[in-house]
Amino acid sequence: MGEHQGRSFMIKQRAMLKACLITMIETENLYGLEFRDFIREQYRDVGYRPNHSEIYKSLHELMEEGIVQQKKMKNPGKKLQEVVYYKIIDKNKADLYQKQVRQELERCDRLVHKTLAAITK
Repeated sequence: MGEHQGRSFMIKQRAMLKACLITMIETENLYGLEFRDFIREQYRDVGYRPNHSEIYKSLHELMEEGIVQQKKMKNPGKKLQEVVYYKIIDKNKADLYQKQVRQELERCDRLVHKTLAAITK
């Protein structure tokens, strides 16, 4: 059997989304809907528009995997409203996840480029 046995044809949306969220959590101080808006803006040119439930499912999986943790804070200017932010709690797990997703994205990129080259001859 080949080395890629058992792999999906392409990377799952959730895996890619979780990798993006890890990077954003490391560099931005955003809450759930801000993540969605930020990702939609970054990927607008390719038509990727994840909905809020995909963002939250991804964040919850990252919490279950012990990579991130919620931190609730009062929303500035809103007396009774709390906003949930996220922080990385296990940098090693986060880095390993990023590395694995990167490898899979690179494999998918090679697959797409190989196919495009074959069909455009």
